[in-house]
Amino acid sequence: MADRGGAVTSRPARLTPISLRAVLPRPGVSGPPHGELGRRIGVLHLGVGAFHRAHQAVFTEDAAAATGAEGWGICGVTQRSPRVADQLLPQGCYYGLLERGRSTTGLRVVGQLGEVLHPARDGERLAARFADAAVRVISLTVTEKGYRRDRRGRLDLADDAVRADLAGVAPATTTVGLLVRGLQRRAAVADAPVTVLTCDNLTGNGRVLRGLVADFCGALPGAEGERLGAWIDQNVTFPNSMVDRIVPATTEEDRSEAAALLGLRDDALVVAEPFRQWVIEGRFAAERPAWELAGAQLVGDVEPFEQLKLRMLNGTHSMLAYLGALAGHRTIAEAIADPALAEAAAQLLTQDVAPTLSPPPGVDVGAYARSVLERFANPALAHRTTQIAMDGSQKLPLRLLGTVQDALDAGRTPRWAIRGVAGWMAYVALRRDRNGAPLPLDDPLAAELEAAAAPAVDRGAPAVVRGLLGLEAIFPPELAASGAFVDCLTDELATLLAATPGAPGPLRPSLPR
Repeated sequence: MADRGGAVTSRPARLTPISLRAVLPRPGVSGPPHGELGRRIGVLHLGVGAFHRAHQAVFTEDAAAATGAEGWGICGVTQRSPRVADQLLPQGCYYGLLERGRSTTGLRVVGQLGEVLHPARDGERLAARFADAAVRVISLTVTEKGYRRDRRGRLDLADDAVRADLAGVAPATTTVGLLVRGLQRRAAVADAPVTVLTCDNLTGNGRVLRGLVADFCGALPGAEGERLGAWIDQNVTFPNSMVDRIVPATTEEDRSEAAALLGLRDDALVVAEPFRQWVIEGRFAAERPAWELAGAQLVGDVEPFEQLKLRMLNGTHSMLAYLGALAGHRTIAEAIADPALAEAAAQLLTQDVAPTLSPPPGVDVGAYARSVLERFANPALAHRTTQIAMDGSQKLPLRLLGTVQDALDAGRTPRWAIRGVAGWMAYVALRRDRNGAPLPLDDPLAAELEAAAAPAVDRGAPAVVRGLLGLEAIFPPELAASGAFVDCLTDELATLLAATPGAPGPLRPSLPR
């Protein structure tokens, strides 16, 4: 290929174990802290996407390095498609982590992944990993929608994929089905205890997953389900956890910068902010990595940390995503640089969210709120508003509606949190920003959302509010019936829908009157 001056340039060689050894050490790049023995599998992870590779894999590698312990390598499982496996396997499962701060960028090569499997093509190898007594932790990052819950929060037994996994006529494809069938294999072959550690943004995530596993076992034929359920009760724990790190989608510009630093092309590169946090309930069925030596917090009760993060960081993130996308902002950093949106985010944190929290001991809620806004303002992170806007039907109850309900119960009208909900409704109803550019609706309930909102747009905000509040999978009936909530929501949505119903119009949010 040629550069702009016509000179011939060559594409960097691909990152592989051999090419990596040839370029390291290298200024500005840190390499894996241990050799191949450190990659012997001890953790099985479902959902080996960018977040896991930028978060839990790094904590695990640092913990292993701190103790010199071997046998905590990670077998990653990519469920939806083999794409991640196809990126990592040619690289010997090594990949780079580009850490972007406000003024500095560093590259770290992570080597904790020892294997990556795709169930559709590696079914027997995956079953063997579930049954391997050396695997003492099974962890998950599959996003909220990956758990396939119904409107009551139970396993959706009407879901065709769940029903197929219960029938057992083919390899399991759902997260809960894959996990339970794997535990079933473990009970039969290894009979060894194991910890199942979910790291997804669900309130009481370990408790939730334990309930879904029980739902699956309860739907199996009587004796089979009872035996498996009893074994799980005796041999498996499901601790709660909270994770935090901003991990935007990797861009070609990121890959080019990493290639300049490393001298190699990395098709599995991930990008993250410098900040990271992991809070874990100290309840394990077997050995675990010494994650606390890598900065994780082992606690007795995760819930206060979880509520703080879900409502403050994630709730504000979602508000900025919807209002920012509607206003034409491409990234969260651009959105928070908008004075009107920065004011809305700050008011949400201090006026609406903070009064609903019972913070963990020693945590300054005001300082935490300020740190959230500072992290969002990092211009080096190109975290797309439309990426955060994905799966709103799953995120909204956890991130904003809990704040709304608690405030209403206390006799307050949380206008700023309701503005975030109105932003989601406007995003769903209009599907375009103030400049007329299309906005993607990537949501497991996309068909239901369109059916409820699209016909109502021409009739204005009250009709859109009625249509979307009718979706009980998102809005609890008692909240949907709250007059204070409905009135404020309709007012906020009317501002966003603009003077002409159904047209983009002046979508820039205004401050409350």
